This record gives sequence, C-alpha cells and structure tokens, in this order.
Amino acid sequence: MLTVDFTRFPLAAGDRVLDLGCGAGRHAFECYRRGARVVALDQNAEEIREVAKWFAAMKEAGEAPAGATATAMEGDALNLPFPDASFDVVIISEVMEHIPDDKGVLAEMVRVLKPGGRIAVTVPRYGPEKVCWALSDAYHEVEGGHIRIYKADELLTRMRESGLKPYGTHHAHALHSPYWWLKCAFGVDNDKALPVRAYHKLLVWDIMKKPLATRLAEQLLNPVVGKSFVAYATKPHLPEAAAGADDAAVAAK
Repeated sequence: MLTVDFTRFPLAAGDRVLDLGCGAGRHAFECYRRGARVVALDQNAEEIREVAKWFAAMKEAGEAPAGATATAMEGDALNLPFPDASFDVVIISEVMEHIPDDKGVLAEMVRVLKPGGRIAVTVPRYGPEKVCWALSDAYHEVEGGHIRIYKADELLTRMRESGLKPYGTHHAHALHSPYWWLKCAFGVDNDKALPVRAYHKLLVWDIMKKPLATRLAEQLLNPVVGKSFVAYATKPHLPEAAAGADDAAVAAK
C-alpha cells in the first residue's frame, strides 16, 4: 500500500533514493522495482533486518531491473551519515509526526538532497487524526507515538522555510480512516472487536484484489477523509549569481 503517488512524483531508473524512516520498506521496495539505487534507513534495527531480507529476496526473484541497487541501514534522521547532495530523491512517509525536531529533520533532508532533486513528505491528515486523538489517548500517548498533528499549510510552510519549493499535494487512504476510528473507539490494542476485525478483512481484500468499486470510492473520498496528506517539493538550484560566488569562494581557498 503506497502513500506516495509515483505518477505525480516521477522516478527515473538510476536515481539515488533515500527512504528515510522506511519502516517495513513499502516505498523502498517500489523504488527498487523501478530501477533506483535505494537506501532504506530507519532507527529500528529489527525492521531494517526485515527490509534487508526482502531486498535480497527481490534480487533473487529478479524483481528489480539491472543496475538497481538496494541497501538497508540503521541511522538517525537528525544526523544522516551521507555527504551533502547525495540523493536525487528523498521520501519520508508517516515519520515527521513522531519527531520532536521536525525542522531539524527537514534541514537534514534538504542537505543530502541534490539541487533540482525531489522530495515527498507524507503525514497523517489533520481532520481524521484529530478524530483519532479525541477517541483514544492510547493512540498517541505512547513512547514513539504521534506528538503533533499537522495542518496542511503548516507543513508546507515548514517545507518552504527549509528551502524547498512545493509543487503538489493530495490526500490518500480514505478507506483507512474509518478503520483507525474503530480501533480508537474499541481500543487500539483490541483487534478482536467484531467491527475492527470485519473492517480489517475488507481492507486486506481491497489491497489484495484492488476491485474497481473500492478504487473509485477511495478516489472520491480521499479529498474528504483521506487518512494521509502528501506533499511534493523540489530543492531549487542555486541562482547563477550565488553559484558563481560560491565557486569563487572555493577557488580562493
């Protein structure tokens, strides 16, 4: 289940991609299938081991084209172990709502992104997320849980302040909002409640079968109750005058 829409976020074979806070690796796997050179980074060692296993299985099964590479590694989003301008593409999906210093994370992403590079940021959408917080303290008052709810304009402002130029937004996963409302209403750890189990079966069926009816329903509902807000941006090239000044400064050293 992808949150980033790759029809709006073009990825070329050979692009160097950082999936920051990759979790179980869903976006990293898709980038690998598309021929990218992928680095999947997360602070969770157990998840990174699983992602590495899946990368190896994909390679063995021939799921990635020639030239594609994939690496899974532990790392700190606030201190990325990469030089400046290392990546053509950075993806950070459902991560920033967990991190106190979100401005620091944006600064690190911009640092490692090449000028002209592209970035995709996804976070829980304000409305559906407010419902979850209202229904359940346990949903967010846990170690490593959600510490803030972004309004769309707030996230876009922070991206602009970090030096990025947003170029598109949308919402995703409308069918998942009711599931999380049910989870919060019946207990976030209570998977045995009949409404939760029934709705989960529906979601699994939808993900596996991708029927036209639910695909159309989600497209219609995404603008209203989409669970995720997705923003795309580029890192502008330096203006020619500024670039020339930087080159002169380097030459003078």
